[in-house]
Amino acid sequence: MGDWGFLSALLDKVQSHSTVIGKIWMSVLFIFRILVLGAGAENVWGDERSNLVCNTNTPGCDNLCYDWQFPISHIRFWVMQIIFISTPTLVYLGHVVHIIHQENKQRELLKSNPMAKSPKYTDEKGKVEIKGSMLGSYLTQLFIKIILEVAFIVGQYYLFGFIIDHKFICERSPCVRAECFVSRPTEKSIFIIFMLVVACVSLALNVLEIFYLLCRRISRRNKKCRQAMYDGESRYPGHFTTELESMNGMRHNEFNMAIQNKWSQRKGSVDAAKPEA
Repeated sequence: MGDWGFLSALLDKVQSHSTVIGKIWMSVLFIFRILVLGAGAENVWGDERSNLVCNTNTPGCDNLCYDWQFPISHIRFWVMQIIFISTPTLVYLGHVVHIIHQENKQRELLKSNPMAKSPKYTDEKGKVEIKGSMLGSYLTQLFIKIILEVAFIVGQYYLFGFIIDHKFICERSPCVRAECFVSRPTEKSIFIIFMLVVACVSLALNVLEIFYLLCRRISRRNKKCRQAMYDGESRYPGHFTTELESMNGMRHNEFNMAIQNKWSQRKGSVDAAKPEA
C-alpha cells in the first residue's frame, strides 16, 4: 500500500472540494479498489505465471501460452484503470489550486484597494463553490471518468472475460493444442466479479453526480429568477400604490359629492312642494 500513498494523498485533497456523491466515490475508490487490490488481489495473482502448467514438453510453451491467454496481468490492468480514472480528478485538483491561489491574491489586493474585484469561487477558509467555470471543470472530469470506466469494463471483457476457466487450450505455435491449467481459478473469478461490481458502482456514482449537479444548477437558476421577480415587484409597488390610493380617493370624493348634490336637489324639490301644498 505504500506505492499508493502519494496518489491517495492527492485524491484526499479533492474531497474538500467535491460534492457529497464525489466524497462517496472517493471512499469507494480508496476502500474497495486500492485497499482490496493491495491487500488481497496481489497475493492471489502472485503465482499466476509460476503455477501455470501446460501438458507439453515443448521448451518455452508455458511462456507462450501464458502470454497468449493473458496479454496483460489482471493486477496491472486494474492498476492502470485506477491511475487513468484518477487522472481527471487530479487535473480538477490542479484547477482548484490555481483558482484558490488567484483568489487569495485578490483578497490581498482588496485590503489595499476596496474597488478591486472580489473573489468569486472561494471563501475565507479556501472552500471552493462549484459554479461557473468550476462547475464546467467538474462536469468535464466526470464525463471523462465515465468514458474511461466504460472503456476499461469493455476492455476487460474482450481481454479476459469475467470468469477464469480452470484450463484453456493453447494453439499458439509451436504449442499445438496444449492444455494449460490455471492456478486458483475460482478465487480469481471472485476477485474479477468483485472488481467489476465496484467499477459499475463507481460508474453509477459518476452518472448520479452529473444529474445531482445539473438539478442543483437548475434549482439555483429558478431561485434567482424568483428572487429577481420578487425584487422587481417590490421595486415598483409603492408608486403604483400611491396612484391607486389617490385614484380611489378621487373616486370616493366624486361619489360623495354626487350623493350630496342629488340629496340637495331632492331636498330642494321637497321644500319647494311644501308651500304649494
